[in-house]
Amino acid sequence: MTIQLFLLDWVSIFIVGLVAVITPGPDFVLTLRNSVACSRQAGIYTAIGIGVGNMVHASYTLVGIGAIVSQSILLFNILKLLGASYLVYLGIRSIILSGKKRISLESRKSGDMSRIQAFRIGFIGNMLNPKATFFFLALFTQFVQPSTPIQAQIIYGSTIAVLAFFWFSLVAMLSSYKRFNRDFLSSHWTEKIAGVTLIGLGLRLFLFEKSAS
Repeated sequence: MTIQLFLLDWVSIFIVGLVAVITPGPDFVLTLRNSVACSRQAGIYTAIGIGVGNMVHASYTLVGIGAIVSQSILLFNILKLLGASYLVYLGIRSIILSGKKRISLESRKSGDMSRIQAFRIGFIGNMLNPKATFFFLALFTQFVQPSTPIQAQIIYGSTIAVLAFFWFSLVAMLSSYKRFNRDFLSSHWTEKIAGVTLIGLGLRLFLFEKSAS
C-alpha cells in the first residue's frame, strides 16, 4: 500500500466520517440533552463515551472484514457493492428527511450527573445504535483491502472515533449559548451536506468497482 493511496483513502474516510458525525441523530441528542439539562461537563463525558463506542464499532467491524476476506474474496466484493449501495441509501434518506426532523429538549436544569454516568449514557447509547454497525461495515468495506496494513486499519477506525469525540465535545461546549442552540437546531444544512456526500461517495465506489471488474 503506497503512501498516496493511504492518504487518499484516509481523506475520504475523514470527510465521510465528519459529515456522518455532524448529522443530528441519537448521539447528538444525548450530548445536547446532558449538556443543557445537566452541565457542560456531563456533555463532554457523554462525548467521550460516544467516541469510545465508535472505537468499539470500528474494531469489531475491521476484525469481521478481515475474517470475511480470509474466507472468500467473492463475498468481500459482494459486501463492498452492498456497502456502496447502503451509503447511497443513507444519503438519499438524509436528504429526504432534512427539514422534517425536530429535536425537542427540556431546557431547564435537572441537576448535574457524575462523569461515570455521563460516560455510560454516551457509550451505551452509541453501542445500542444498530445503524452504527451498518455504517462502519459499509464504509470500511470500501477502503480495507486484503493488502491493507493493520496500522492503516487502526488509523481508519481511530479517525472516526476522534472526530466523534471532538464534534460532540464542541456541541457540549457551545450548547450553553442559547442563540447557538436555537439556530443550530432549526438548521437542516447538515443533513443535506451529509446526504450529497454519501451519495457521491457511494456512486463513485460503485462505478469504480464495476469498471474494475
